[in-house]
Amino acid sequence: MNGYPGEWAFGSVYFPPLLIASFLGLLLSWTTSRLLNRYRLSRFLLYPPGVFIALAVIYTAVIGSWVIPI
Repeated sequence: MNGYPGEWAFGSVYFPPLLIASFLGLLLSWTTSRLLNRYRLSRFLLYPPGVFIALAVIYTAVIGSWVIPI
């Protein structure tokens, strides 16, 4: 046994770690895209919704490697 939980428990509800990582990844990518729009940096991007999805995938992978250790 490695000591890491298979699920995360909030109250009596169990959540898989990838769900937590994807929620945090979406939240961080939403915050990043809002900052890019606020400072008008998204005008340099070809397709901002695609960048939002790419950021969500990257953030989810990075957080997932931290939340779900190997």
